[in-house]
Amino acid sequence: MINKLHQARAFIGNTPLIQLENKRIEMFAKLEYHNLMNSIKVRPAYHILKTAIQKGEITSKTTVIESSSGNFGIALAALCKQLQIKFIPVIDANINSAYEDILYALSYRVEKVTERDGTGGYLLNRLQRVEELLQKTPHSYWPNQYENPLNYESHYYGLGSEIAHHFETLDYAFIGVSTGGTIAGISQRLKEKFPHIKIVAVDLVGSVIFGGPPKMRHIPGIGASMVPKQIERALIDDVVMVEELDAIRGCHRLFEEHGVFAGGSSGSCYHAIHCYFSKMELAQRPKVVFLCPDGGTAYVKTVYNDEWVAHLRQKEHVTN
Repeated sequence: MINKLHQARAFIGNTPLIQLENKRIEMFAKLEYHNLMNSIKVRPAYHILKTAIQKGEITSKTTVIESSSGNFGIALAALCKQLQIKFIPVIDANINSAYEDILYALSYRVEKVTERDGTGGYLLNRLQRVEELLQKTPHSYWPNQYENPLNYESHYYGLGSEIAHHFETLDYAFIGVSTGGTIAGISQRLKEKFPHIKIVAVDLVGSVIFGGPPKMRHIPGIGASMVPKQIERALIDDVVMVEELDAIRGCHRLFEEHGVFAGGSSGSCYHAIHCYFSKMELAQRPKVVFLCPDGGTAYVKTVYNDEWVAHLRQKEHVTN
């Protein structure tokens, strides 16, 4: 089985790191949508599956079951397809329609949660459905991206090392937070090489990760309705909370100003960077890196759709 998985390895990692023009800071974007299946999530998906196969936890009879807002599920679906084993993603009504279509095409079966939990999100109900499926599915395996230390480890040795090797000095890293694995792994690796670097976590208003009140959110892939276990490993110096409409503006600015067509988490970080440095007195231009975890294609009916954005703006106006 492991040989089938290794075929995918050539398409994972070593993604482009480009400099974006900015007068006040040296800004760099790591374009993770150049990975296999167009997202950062294939890194932990590959590492978790490979390790589970090596340990004998996954065999040809295994059914992999996981909760996902999109990208991690798609990465698992593609890799499980190569392994010729069953995969059941548990998704929710907030998923991008493009992601949903891909999951239906690649998965053995798709489970969709349509009822919001007590926080206004879907995550807790998705996890409950995963538990139910695990109990009634023989030979099942749960990657558990929310607590599995292999998630953190994949970013420490992979993405974190790639960024560390690229720079001689680095002052800031802005990282969107969801399961916590990405920021945990990258922050640990970057702090080793750059002890004085500031790790800035970026989250959406309505997410509870950093103690804010829960609120209905519409952009998947960033934020969570529970505090992920892996966030305890992260070495975070500062947190920037971004409103969803500002995240959308960030996506549009990133594309219009630099030609980077990316998803909601990318726009959130881009907006956060501009807010963070807008009123700061800078003696010199700091080096700043941020991640573009996925591309904009899956967001053409939402973030890049004027009608959808106008509807969201109206909802926000009524709520406020």
